[in-house]
Amino acid sequence: MGAVPDRTVRHGRSGWLRTVVGALLLGACHLITGYTMLTAYLVEPDGPWDHQAVTNAQIAAGTALALCAVVALAGWLYVRTPWLRVWALVPPATLAVAALLRLTVLAPAL
Repeated sequence: MGAVPDRTVRHGRSGWLRTVVGALLLGACHLITGYTMLTAYLVEPDGPWDHQAVTNAQIAAGTALALCAVVALAGWLYVRTPWLRVWALVPPATLAVAALLRLTVLAPAL
């Protein structure tokens, strides 16, 4: 029976570089998704005539939900890295719940 090879030795410097690049890309994607979600929550109608604001909030929340799905799939690729693991999936899941809340329970009313 041979010894189990160490993961850091097998991947070397390129594995570390891929992990850092993946973490930076995921972080940038989380920031973009968070900004879109913030926009969805900041849009409020001025009065009962402001249908455009309600539509804008729904579009921003829907876009954020779609971005959450894409970022979660990208994060799933990086779950195998040494230090991201399951924590890479927590931000898109949290933002997806916030987007669903904005689309349903917390939707702006006229």
